[in-house]
Amino acid sequence: MYIGIMKRTSFRKWPCSIARTMDLLGDWWTPLVLRELVYGSDRFDDIQAALGIGRNVLAQRLQRLTREGMVERRKYQERPARYAYVATEKGRDFFPVLAAITRWGDRWLDGAKGPPILLRHKTCGEITHGEVVCAHCHADLKLDDVEFEVTPGRAVTLDDRIKSTKRLAAAKARQ
Repeated sequence: MYIGIMKRTSFRKWPCSIARTMDLLGDWWTPLVLRELVYGSDRFDDIQAALGIGRNVLAQRLQRLTREGMVERRKYQERPARYAYVATEKGRDFFPVLAAITRWGDRWLDGAKGPPILLRHKTCGEITHGEVVCAHCHADLKLDDVEFEVTPGRAVTLDDRIKSTKRLAAAKARQ
């Protein structure tokens, strides 16, 4: 039986922020590598041990994150050359996404065991969790409370807009 290699579809140029983000971070290892970096692991061996990931896979993910500007390599030893991996501003800006994923996983996938890790806010000292709130009024941002507006950045045809509008109207009618 022949098993061919599946060609991965690139979403890099799609007119969708979710698609482009998933193109970069959509495999299961990349967000976990970022998780380890924000938890404070910065050495290759420490990240590899924490995740149980193959060295070649980890090297590939770190190279891609570095190439994309989310991670920076910093030499901490000359002989042999060794590097620490540090999240850049772009990488650190992904933390709220990780916090939101963590909150969702704690709610829906914990198997009634409770969260495996807690986030303590240094400023107030309280245990917290990821929240997605409106950038203007700070109310919880829930699906029923938002509308989606197509912008020129979407670069879609009029037919696509009509179909999308009809889908949104049908979805609202079902609610």
